[in-house]
Amino acid sequence: MSHNVLLNSVEHKELKVITARGAQYGDAVWFAVTFPQEFRTVQAHYPIFFHKDSQSNQFFAVTLFGFQDQENLFLQQDNWRGCYVPLMLRRQPFLIGQQQVREDGMERTQRVIHIDLNNPRVSSTEGESLFLPFGGNSPYLDEVASMLETIHFGMLDSKAFIGLLLEHQLLESFTLDLTFSNGQKQQLAGFYTIHEDNLAALSPEVLSQLHQKGYLQAIYMAIASQANIRHLLQLKNKQFE
Repeated sequence: MSHNVLLNSVEHKELKVITARGAQYGDAVWFAVTFPQEFRTVQAHYPIFFHKDSQSNQFFAVTLFGFQDQENLFLQQDNWRGCYVPLMLRRQPFLIGQQQVREDGMERTQRVIHIDLNNPRVSSTEGESLFLPFGGNSPYLDEVASMLETIHFGMLDSKAFIGLLLEHQLLESFTLDLTFSNGQKQQLAGFYTIHEDNLAALSPEVLSQLHQKGYLQAIYMAIASQANIRHLLQLKNKQFE
C-alpha cells in the first residue's frame, strides 16, 4: 500500500532512491502512460496505442512493453533492454502534489514533490541521494523536479489531444492476432489505435487545427510507432529459444 508524503529536507535528508530497473522495483508492467510531447522519443522504441481506463473512462496514450499483464519484454534481469525508459516509469517513487501557499496576501496553488515511502526504490543505504550533505537538493532531485514538470504539462496537453481525437472520431479499437515461434497463439485486445480512414477524411480546416497544435505530427508518430510490434515479437520469441 502506498504511503505518499510531502518530500522535505528535514525528515527525508537521509533518503536515497534506487534507480536500477527490475521487476522487484515495479517495472514488470506491460504498458505505461505517455503523452504527445514524449512521442518523438518513445515512437523510436515502443508501439504507441491508446487505452481507456476502466474506472475513470478516460483515454490515455500508452507505450506497450509486452503482450499480457505484468509482462515487460524490455526487462532482462536488472537491465532495461532499450535506450529510453518512459518518464512515467522513471518518475517512480515520486508524484506531483499540490499545496496552498500565501504570498503578498494572495493564496495560490503550488506544485510540490511527494514521495511514496513504501515504494521499493526508497532506501536509506543505497541509490541516489535526494539532498546534499549540508543542505539543498541533489542534482538527482533537481532532475526529478524537471521530469515531474514535464509530466505535469504533458498530461494537460494530452487531455486536449485526446479530446480532439474523440471529437473527430479518430480512435478505433482493434484486435491483433499473434503467433509466436513456439506455435503459441494470442490475441492483443483492449487497446485503441488511430482510425486512419477517418483521419484521411478530415477537412483541411481540422487538419490545419491539428497541425498548429502539433497534434498532427503526434498522430503520425503514433501510427509509425506500430512497426515496433515486430521488435516486441522478436523479444518474445527469444524466450522460446
